[in-house]
Amino acid sequence: MSDVIRTDVAVVGGGPAGLAFAALLSGSGLSVTIVERQPEAALEQAAFDGREIALTHLSQEILDRVGAWALIPAEETSALRQAAVLNGGSPYALRFGPEGKGVAELGRLVPNHLIRRALYRVAKAAPGVTLLAGTGVMGVSTDIEGATLRLADGRTVTARLLVAADSRQSPTREALGIGVEVRDFGKRMLVCRLRHEKPNGHVATEWFDYGQTMAMLPLNGLMSSVVLTLPPAEMAVLEAMPEAAFGEEIARRYRHRLGAMELASTRHVYPLAATYAERFFATRAALLGDAAVGMHPVTAHGFNFGLRGGEALAGMIREALAAGRDHGAPDVLRRYHLALRRSTRPLFLATNVTALLYNDSSLPARLVRNAALRLGNHLPPVQRLVTAQLMERPAA
Repeated sequence: MSDVIRTDVAVVGGGPAGLAFAALLSGSGLSVTIVERQPEAALEQAAFDGREIALTHLSQEILDRVGAWALIPAEETSALRQAAVLNGGSPYALRFGPEGKGVAELGRLVPNHLIRRALYRVAKAAPGVTLLAGTGVMGVSTDIEGATLRLADGRTVTARLLVAADSRQSPTREALGIGVEVRDFGKRMLVCRLRHEKPNGHVATEWFDYGQTMAMLPLNGLMSSVVLTLPPAEMAVLEAMPEAAFGEEIARRYRHRLGAMELASTRHVYPLAATYAERFFATRAALLGDAAVGMHPVTAHGFNFGLRGGEALAGMIREALAAGRDHGAPDVLRRYHLALRRSTRPLFLATNVTALLYNDSSLPARLVRNAALRLGNHLPPVQRLVTAQLMERPAA
C-alpha cells in the first residue's frame, strides 16, 4: 500500500483515552483518524486484564455524555461507598466517604475491558471518526504545517494535529523529543478477582503493610478485586502458585478479614512505575492519557486523568474552531498543557510521596505513617479535599 490518508486530527493509540477523545471530538466538523497496532477484534472484544477502574463522578458523566456509559452493563459495575486506609498491624483506619456531597457513592468500580469495549463501539459509530487497526506507526514527523505518520502497512497519515495516546512507554512521545520523568518503584503489581466468605460492604481498603501493599476493591456479591504489590522475586512465587493455594495465600496475607478466599479470574501482573512527561505538547502535537501522565495506582486516578485531559483538549479545540482559528495552533496546545499540568501535578507528586513513605518499613517511617493517618482523620478540611479529589466533585 502507498495510500496517503489526510485527516484533521490523528490519534496514535486506540486505548480508552484515545477512543474517548475521538468520541469527544466527534461532531466538531473535524475528521479524526485513530491508528492502533492491535487488530480490531482485540478492541471490539477487549479481554479481561484484571484491572477494575474506580471511575469518579466526573468520569461517569463524560462517559455518559459520549454514549459509552449506557453500553456498560449496570450489573457489571460496583458501588464504591467508602475508602479505608490501614497501616501495618494497626487496626486504626483513615476513612473517606461521600457524606455531605449529596450522593451515596465515592464512585463506581468498572472492569477496564468493559470500558474499552464500550468506547470502541462509540468511536466506531461516531461521525467523522475513522479507525485504522492492525497497523503500527513506524515514523513520526511534525512541522509548523502539520504531522506525518508513516504506518507499518505502507500508508501515510497526514494531519493538522497529532495526539499521542499510546501508553506510558509512548514511542510517539519519544519520537516527538519529549522527555519523561520516571519513578520506578521496583515492585510488581498483581490484580485478579477473588471470591470470599464475608461481605465487603462496598468499602475499598488500601492496606500499607510492612513488606507488602494490598488493596481490596469491592465488587458485587461476595467478590473483590485484589491489587497486591510485592518485590519481583516474591511476586514470581505467587504467579506460579496453584489456584487453590493462591486463594489461601491471599486470605492469609489479608489476615482473613474477608474469611476464606478462592481465585475467581485469571491473574495479571504489571510493573509498578509512574511517569510524567516534561511537557504535554510539541509542534502540532499533544500528549494524552498515560503518554502524558502515568499514575501510581494507589489513588486510582490514571484513567480519570486520561478522560479529564481528553475533555479539556477537545473543549479547547472546539473553542478554537468556534473562533475561526487553527485547532492545532501553539497557543491552543500550550493552554492544554498548562491546564492538564495544574490538574495533575499536585496529585502525581503527592501520590508518589505517599507510595514511597508507606513502602518504607524503617522505624522513623513507621512513626510518620501512623501519625499521618491519625492526623488525617482529625483534620476535616484535609478529609474533604481528599474526598473531593477521589470523587472529582467540589470540596465544599
